[in-house]
Amino acid sequence: MARARSREEKLFGAAVLRRSLELRGEEHKAALQPVYDGVLRDLGLTDDEVSAYLGQHGVRVDAAIGRGKA
Repeated sequence: MARARSREEKLFGAAVLRRSLELRGEEHKAALQPVYDGVLRDLGLTDDEVSAYLGQHGVRVDAAIGRGKA
């Protein structure tokens, strides 16, 4: 059985997903928004929490997806 993820790990994963979806552009937003919403629901997070996390850890998130340096 997999270990439970910490809140920090959940926020990081959701932030990576959100940033990846943002980089895909507006043309994909409508199709992918339900996926993102479902992930947030499953993780027990809100978009505001993910947004705040990105504000504090955006450089780390971008580095994780190959868009910057950690």
